[in-house]
Amino acid sequence: MRYRPLFSGGKALLLSHRGYDAGALNMARELAHHFRAPLVYATVSRLVVDLNRSIGHRALYSDATHGLSRAERACLLARHYHPYRDRVEALVAEAVATGQRVVHISSHSFTPILDGRVRNADIGLLYDPARPGERALSAAWCAVLGRAIAPLRVRRNYPYQGRNDGLTLRLRRQHAASRYVGIELEINQKHVTARQCFPATLRRAVVESLQRALNGRLEA
Repeated sequence: MRYRPLFSGGKALLLSHRGYDAGALNMARELAHHFRAPLVYATVSRLVVDLNRSIGHRALYSDATHGLSRAERACLLARHYHPYRDRVEALVAEAVATGQRVVHISSHSFTPILDGRVRNADIGLLYDPARPGERALSAAWCAVLGRAIAPLRVRRNYPYQGRNDGLTLRLRRQHAASRYVGIELEINQKHVTARQCFPATLRRAVVESLQRALNGRLEA
């Protein structure tokens, strides 16, 4: 409510792909439930502050919030940005400290058309090719998921590069490749239903294919 005046007349923008990732939270909840994993999420619009951008990144603030005073931006970070990022970093660090290998799935969605260009994928898996664990799991997940949802298309490092600025990049810098595997799941928003979620069949395919990919990778 406190930021509403900044978006006067901008409801359509807030509800667009620029405001939030439609369907991503519902997908994240299903993954967390199936794997009995911690779920960390926030519901503040990225037009207020983008939680997946580093401090100092040009896209951290939108046009609506970039002009706020330094004190107002600091308050915004303390209220939304740091609690989310700190919680994720703490969970990963705690698991790594006990000798566990962490598989971190970050749930996102993407607009079907950007700047007039059609995105040629239904699901994307973003990862760092230089990290063997991420490369292997992404390849296995892509193969299993691709068969499960054919003729829909799954692509790796599309529609963005997995090494771009984001929380997974920060966590890679903090933890060895043998201990941290970070993959960003991107699902095309053309599949979002009227209830603002992805179809149950698609969500189930994502969950079950990840389980199979993890099992196969662990057995290898």
